[in-house]
Amino acid sequence: MHAIESCPQPLSECTHLSVLDQVQNLPLLIEWKDSSSSPPGPDAFLKLWTSSRAWLDSQLLHHGALLFRGFGILGQEFFQSIISGMHQTPFQYVAGNSPRVKLADGIYSSTEYPPQYFISLHNELSYTPHWPQRIFFCCLIEPSEGGETPLVSSRVLLQALPQDLVAEFRTKKIKYIRNLHGGKGLGKSWQESFETQDPSILEHHATASGMTVRWNADASATLTSIGQATAVHPLTGEEVWFNQADQFHPSTLPPQLYKSLMAIYQSEDFLPQNATFGDGTLIPLEYLDTIRQATQRQIVSTPWRKGDLLIVDNMLVAHGRMPFKGPRKILVSMFGAPN
Repeated sequence: MHAIESCPQPLSECTHLSVLDQVQNLPLLIEWKDSSSSPPGPDAFLKLWTSSRAWLDSQLLHHGALLFRGFGILGQEFFQSIISGMHQTPFQYVAGNSPRVKLADGIYSSTEYPPQYFISLHNELSYTPHWPQRIFFCCLIEPSEGGETPLVSSRVLLQALPQDLVAEFRTKKIKYIRNLHGGKGLGKSWQESFETQDPSILEHHATASGMTVRWNADASATLTSIGQATAVHPLTGEEVWFNQADQFHPSTLPPQLYKSLMAIYQSEDFLPQNATFGDGTLIPLEYLDTIRQATQRQIVSTPWRKGDLLIVDNMLVAHGRMPFKGPRKILVSMFGAPN
């Protein structure tokens, strides 16, 4: 509790502080005190952020996630003002795998993945050599049922996994395989993923990111890359579990969806995405089950409230999405290393 008690005065005067899950130590909830008065606007929020920036940065490293609640962030314009006020260049979601809609520069819908499906927990873009350090989520419409963004500590997960499994993943690494169609097909097209119609731009980006590109006769592109299983956080020096092997692997799909996709593609080699060990050997299904079970045991899941702002350190905390019913609108913006 000492870290919370040392909160700077401007923030402590107008907010309540608590940790929502004491066992997993995340997220730190920073809640506006006076619910009877009008919540602060973007200028007041940014003033609080600036005056307490060093403390908030330290708490983000300690807890891995900060949840601001009751600040009245009720529209895209307010969220955009906050993002602009950070005075950092937003991380563009180029080469990303999740279906998103780009709403403004650096601002996207969180995902357009069908609401009935669970999105497994992952560290954003950990299958590439360049990933965002921080992710900002903002809830504009809270779903009537479900739709939480579950969180899990990547450092806790690393310790929860069998160390012989971790050692094998460290040594062999992970090969990510993506089949991006050319405009007609399931999943994302390469044009959507790379935000371009120019194949040379895809090739330039892929080469710079260490990906191999193969163009196919149907105008689709097959991308392969080798990624690490763990990574070291640049500020804390901690090793964390940092990959998306279990999410890329077809075994993550709901059985009926997997069956339907196999009826179309006939082979896992042609599915929109897949993962093997870095040497091309198959990852045993029991390994992937072990990772999923360990992740499930560590999950922290909090229902969204309209106006919530969740800030996640992408290396320290993985996130996902629970199935939901009713409308749901979550905006997302990503940043590299903070200035």
